[in-house]
Amino acid sequence: MATPKSYLEISHESVKVFTDDGTLDLHKLVFPLGIALRDGVIDDDEKRVLGRIFKEAEKGRLEPRVQERIAEVRRKHAIPA
Repeated sequence: MATPKSYLEISHESVKVFTDDGTLDLHKLVFPLGIALRDGVIDDDEKRVLGRIFKEAEKGRLEPRVQERIAEVRRKHAIPA
């Protein structure tokens, strides 16, 4: 079970990602994933928020390793594209 309101914490952290320089690098991706995974499960609310983060990031240019990690997380945790 997700920690209470962890998806809100992920949303809050995503604001920092995109207000910094507008890009998502591997380091910035690790933190929201860590929040979602700290209880070992990504619940539906966390999937929704992570999916929005991924979609926003993909509007810009991503390093190949970041795109690969996003694709891996989507596959592993059934987060829609």
